[in-house]
Amino acid sequence: MGEVYRAKDPRLGRDVAIKVLPASFSSDPDRLRRFEQEARAAGILNHPNITAVYDIGTHEGAPYVVQELLEGETVRSVLAGGRLPLRKAIDYSLQIAHGLAAAHEKGIVHRDLKPENLFVTKDGRVKILDFGLAKLRETQEPSGQTSLPTASPGTEPGVVLGTLGYMSPEQVRGKPADARSDIFSFGAILYEMLSGKRAFHGDSAADTMSAILMKEPPELSQTNRDIAPGLERVVRHCLEKSPEQRFHSAHDLAFGLEALSDVSTPTLAPAARPRALTFRVGAALLAALLALAAAAVLLRPRGKSIDTLAVLPFANASSDPNVEYLSDGITDALINSLSQLPSLTVMSRDSVSRYKGPEVSAQAAGRELKVQAVLKGKFVQRAQDLLITAELVDVRDNSHLWGGQFNRKLSDIQAVQEEIAGQISSKLRARLGGEEKKRLSKRYTENAEAYALYLKGRYHWNKRTAEDIQKGIGYFQQAIEKDPTYALAYAGLADSYVILFQYAGLPSRETFPKANAAALKALEIDDTLAQAHAALAWTHQLFDWDFSAAEKEFRRAIELDPKYPTAHHWYSLLLSLLGRHEQAIAEAERAYELDPLSPIISNLRARVFYNARQYDRAIEAARKTLELDKGFIQALLTLGLALEQKKMYPEAIAEFEEAVRLSGRSIQAVAYVGHVYAVSGRREEAMRLIEELKGWSERGYDPLANIALVHAGLGQNDETMRWLEKAYQARSAWLIVLALKVDPRWGALRSDARFQDLVRRIGFPS
Repeated sequence: MGEVYRAKDPRLGRDVAIKVLPASFSSDPDRLRRFEQEARAAGILNHPNITAVYDIGTHEGAPYVVQELLEGETVRSVLAGGRLPLRKAIDYSLQIAHGLAAAHEKGIVHRDLKPENLFVTKDGRVKILDFGLAKLRETQEPSGQTSLPTASPGTEPGVVLGTLGYMSPEQVRGKPADARSDIFSFGAILYEMLSGKRAFHGDSAADTMSAILMKEPPELSQTNRDIAPGLERVVRHCLEKSPEQRFHSAHDLAFGLEALSDVSTPTLAPAARPRALTFRVGAALLAALLALAAAAVLLRPRGKSIDTLAVLPFANASSDPNVEYLSDGITDALINSLSQLPSLTVMSRDSVSRYKGPEVSAQAAGRELKVQAVLKGKFVQRAQDLLITAELVDVRDNSHLWGGQFNRKLSDIQAVQEEIAGQISSKLRARLGGEEKKRLSKRYTENAEAYALYLKGRYHWNKRTAEDIQKGIGYFQQAIEKDPTYALAYAGLADSYVILFQYAGLPSRETFPKANAAALKALEIDDTLAQAHAALAWTHQLFDWDFSAAEKEFRRAIELDPKYPTAHHWYSLLLSLLGRHEQAIAEAERAYELDPLSPIISNLRARVFYNARQYDRAIEAARKTLELDKGFIQALLTLGLALEQKKMYPEAIAEFEEAVRLSGRSIQAVAYVGHVYAVSGRREEAMRLIEELKGWSERGYDPLANIALVHAGLGQNDETMRWLEKAYQARSAWLIVLALKVDPRWGALRSDARFQDLVRRIGFPS
């Protein structure tokens, strides 16, 4: 539609190309519009893989564009020799993807991507040309979109839909085209580069359009055995008939290609070359895949070392709440895997959970978390197909360290783990010992269904409500039915039963024996599982009242995984309840050092300060916790306890009443506000709350020790001891949680021989 001249720019002393629309053509409104749109679109863009525009103007009624002079040949000419070598095809496709990503980020859709509009310079750089059909974000759609496209390899003037053979199904149907249409065209071009044949071609235009709409191109492996299955999946993903099924962006597409390639791309300019560690492997869901890829990046020699990392919750891009469990599952697995690296501190799930959502800025989150690097990502699940995109960002300069996109079947997860373990063994050998490498790539089950059920169990367990914990138990049990040797599922079951008394109010005899059995079974299968040792310790402490055995198991858990904050957390509570305050505070500080933004860990410091009667420090720590999570019930309770001991009763009551409201009137919150009502003179209200708690008891729950607590506040020692004795006979875990030995609320009873005898029988040291 124009004439192109080679010219010399005398001001800058460089050769340029001048594209001129002759006067005879400029009188055609459609040609003039396309010419001006091409100049406008290209002028907006500044990217090494898009032809550069230097100037535009009109000379004697003829519009012109001055752009960079390209010497080389089009991809169409390159393809005249047949399919491209694999390395070259991937090199070219990466460059095209980065150029497309730059255009799409500016709101520009090319809509006519084809080999004729891709130019390879003599130095191997690929340039995207001809934005004459481009759709700009603010540009109105021209009329005539229902016109049939041309069957010729060139772009006929006046046709606004693209070029037959490379158009997306929506373009063939005359529907609006967005960035995903360019991705379809890209897929057709990549297919042709890899196979030497067009993806869609018929004897007539109608046959070609029918193929685009209805048929799949032949398998690439039929024409090129060197093509890895992962690369073929990328091409197939581009060529999905429905736009929703394709890559969501050219940026994601580039990640997918990088993850499948070990090809260096020296032809890319520094601005366009991602600093990514890439793998041959077409990889997967899996925590192991992303964790190990990130680990290799983190451990490679760099000018600035990275020793702190946060894994942000992976965003669910599926628009299906039923697969939300994968967000927690992928994130938790990555955290657990990366935490095995001896030189890396990884933030816990509790610290990162508030950053859930697709719009989170990695750099902003990393700065708040005070880490040097952030791993973020998203996933899409459709039926049995899973697509995961991940990116590792250096928080200090917001640079891209690594990125990848992985397509797999859910059932392929375990096979991929084996593949990954082999890939990383050589990469990390210099930094990791044999046992560390083994733990990093360890598989706990061969059964993909069991693994998925385990992820669902953990998802519900993390919600910490009575209903969700029960749901989690159901999923863990189903996972065990699929694989009776699944140690992690038994550990999940143990973790659920040990907290059920607190969140559901169930009697200890109903839950703790099950927790103990599950923990022992997990350790029978794998005695190196730190979380199972911690869960077993919790049962020894809260139900067996064997504090020596509990301490032994906590120490073993910490020995196996020194960076497991929950083990330090629970061990600190044990030490605090036994009155070993200095050690308890030291363990609490260690847990806080490992996980400073976890509300649970932060509140732990407040609670051990309270038990040590350092009330001002407790108040400060509790308020700091509430800055992290203003609705965290346990922090409200701890703050109320410290305020109560300072006789700041109105302030304490306000905190307790808020906890009652937020918890839906939990047994613990009701008892705490009942006690402060009693000591502050609001006796009738305290008595009403005792009756409320008795109602829980009549319905089969365990409020026994909590009823005793309110009677203690009223100074009714006989009733207090009667209910404490009932709790003892029921072997209630609340006798331990309510810290009979150290909590100042029991102070008036400590001279009572009956109370002293109870403390001795429970096993608290004198």
